Amino acid sequence: MNKQIALSIAIFASLVFATILVVLYGKGYRFGFGEGKVELSGTGILVTKSIPDGASVFIDGKLKTATDNTINLAPGQYQVKIEKEGYFPWEKKIKVQTEAVSRAEALLIPTAPKLESITDVGAASPVIDPTLTKIAFVVASQSAIRNGVYVFDMKSSPLLTLQSASTQIVDDTTDLFSQSKISWSPDGKDLIATISASNGFETTYLLDTDRANNPPNDVTDTLSTVNTSWTRIKDAKERAVLNSLPSRVRTVVRQNFKVISYSPDQNKILYEASRSGTLPVIIKPRLIGVNSTPEVRTIEIGRIYVYDVKEDRNYQMDQANFQSAFSWFTDSKHLIFVRNKELHMIEYDSLNDTTVYAGPFIENYVFPWPDSTRIVLLTNLGNSKILPNLYTISLK
Repeated sequence: MNKQIALSIAIFASLVFATILVVLYGKGYRFGFGEGKVELSGTGILVTKSIPDGASVFIDGKLKTATDNTINLAPGQYQVKIEKEGYFPWEKKIKVQTEAVSRAEALLIPTAPKLESITDVGAASPVIDPTLTKIAFVVASQSAIRNGVYVFDMKSSPLLTLQSASTQIVDDTTDLFSQSKISWSPDGKDLIATISASNGFETTYLLDTDRANNPPNDVTDTLSTVNTSWTRIKDAKERAVLNSLPSRVRTVVRQNFKVISYSPDQNKILYEASRSGTLPVIIKPRLIGVNSTPEVRTIEIGRIYVYDVKEDRNYQMDQANFQSAFSWFTDSKHLIFVRNKELHMIEYDSLNDTTVYAGPFIENYVFPWPDSTRIVLLTNLGNSKILPNLYTISLK
């Protein structure tokens, strides 16, 4: 009987000990030998991911694994490099902490990106809608029945080519829509098209982007009412985004930020400092396992920053990157911008500035693709004898 009790106790103790070992292992602790004795030391976990995957991961210059994978590392700072043939390398210093998960997530940009045309008869004045899913543009090189305003739906799945995904919503048989200036409604459902006559008189139409507008809706006499309604909708959307933030963050935003734009997921804010000062620390104690790029809490009026709402971290951006066209990328982790006539992409913490495209294009017309796999731009490919067309740059 005593032997059975002793055996049961031994089995129970072994199970408890094994459970403790499993828990410790899961938290990153490892056994080692030092100075003739067994030591239990804490480690952290580094999760490595890349798009595309299968890239080599170097830790402090040494090849360790390939993405997507996890690595156990002793606490400390590590220089992490992710590279893949045919793509620009990604590199960042990352802090690993005991019992914490740190992340190295790289969007790798191809060194020789592939271009695919969206239009082939010329496109002018393209504008992207507020939902970042549709691009409206005008065509002026064809007959009256083929000229007009078109809408390209980036979320559609064309059977053959991207060129088949554009829909004409109005032609030139009623008015010269091929010469119009177009702008989106705040909800991305309608367009305003304004046409200027030779005598300086302007005619304005309200166009439904989901159908053919035959005849188009002339709102010249009621334009102020339309503008008032759209302004009210836009203001309400901006208030809703601001009110969705934690109360202390709202206070910081109101007192210090001139908001330029929110990231698509609304978790990051690109802003110009409206005054100089020091941003208060909102999340206490500070989070572990977050982005370890050094932040800047002291802001200067007129400078541009990105504030991460979820992590309560603030990063200073290079002013030179925001002098021409720029926007958030749809993954909410990057921004795209034009500098020195080249298209660049940069991470929201200002690191990994990469040239995406260095060929000829029209600078003010650069748009992100909804699923983050492409970028749209307007270019004649350097041939002044042809009209510019919309093209996609593949990031795969």
